[in-house]
Amino acid sequence: MVNTENAQLISVIIPTHNRLAFLKDAVASVLNQTCCGYEIIVVDDGSTDGTAEWLSENGINHISIPHSGFPGCVRNAGVLALKGKWIAFLDSDDLWKPEKLSAQKEFLEAHPELELVHTREIWNRSGKIISQSGQKHSRSGRIFTDALSKCIIGPSTVIMSRRLFEEFGGFDETLEIAEDYEFWLAITARYPVGFLDIPLVENRGGHKDQLSEKYGYIELFRIKALEKTLERGIYTGQEQKLIHETLAGKCMIHALGAFKRGKSEEYEEYSKAAARHAAWS
Repeated sequence: MVNTENAQLISVIIPTHNRLAFLKDAVASVLNQTCCGYEIIVVDDGSTDGTAEWLSENGINHISIPHSGFPGCVRNAGVLALKGKWIAFLDSDDLWKPEKLSAQKEFLEAHPELELVHTREIWNRSGKIISQSGQKHSRSGRIFTDALSKCIIGPSTVIMSRRLFEEFGGFDETLEIAEDYEFWLAITARYPVGFLDIPLVENRGGHKDQLSEKYGYIELFRIKALEKTLERGIYTGQEQKLIHETLAGKCMIHALGAFKRGKSEEYEEYSKAAARHAAWS
């Protein structure tokens, strides 16, 4: 239970691993918020670059865990330590605009029926701003169908209720990538979400320690996430049909890519998976 005095407190969870330079900027962007009534919880995933020492020296609330390399595990650890009713996530390589929390807090006060609101992002890839003009999916209301093709909610843009987080058990701790994609699918299948069409987050990508950069691809992880999300057992027949249809398409795309790369066994595996999911749907 959240104490009455913490009913409006926003707990900001920042997961990090060996990103001290980025982390300093991320923490500063929180401290520069125009909104009051928040706490910061940095979850240090076994950093070895002086992160823990810097956090202690600067009085930043933090917890340290043995290195896992799984973002869901790190974020979930932060939730266990929070005090507030509301949760905001900030990846340690991202930045918030000063009005981010206050704008979302005002939105939630005006829409008490909603328990999650996200915002537009600025996509900065190695110093180059990437246009989002081609993004034509739904962002508010019931967005489950649109959210199937790819992750359309950025973790650093979200404020959500602790109650909602706990209802769905948090992020999957076995997914190295696309754990957020899996989690938002579960939530959007059951609840509408709010959206502020304002770029209040700068998503900084393109650096070599990002997991997506580590592997050079992400679609295979979305396949794994969709397979995991079916295990939740919360979806209606129609929702399951849509998930299987999406899986069929993604598995076939991956199979064709494997064929082009000369990986015959991987081609066979995913072409069979595509046929299996297509038969279900």
